[in-house]
Amino acid sequence: MTTSEEPEVTTISEKGQVVIPQSIRKELGIKPKNKFLVYGRGDTIIMKKLQLPSLKKEWEDIFEMMDKKGLKISDEEVQKEVAAPRVQFTDAERKLF
Repeated sequence: MTTSEEPEVTTISEKGQVVIPQSIRKELGIKPKNKFLVYGRGDTIIMKKLQLPSLKKEWEDIFEMMDKKGLKISDEEVQKEVAAPRVQFTDAERKLF
């Protein structure tokens, strides 16, 4: 990955929104709805782009593997298994999904 040679200046809006300069968005492949971790310390803010897995792709892979093994599972069983660990998430973790 390359890095920008020159720093760029941006402004924060009254709503607290910050525009990431186009050159940086392009370089980092930042698209609308991307998620970021935000760290603040002293007068420094660091934003880290989250690389969330494609849940659709993961589900397709799981069902493909199940089909190859001849396993069958109902929609109700899937919903039950998905719901169980979600109870353990914190509010902040739920917002990632």
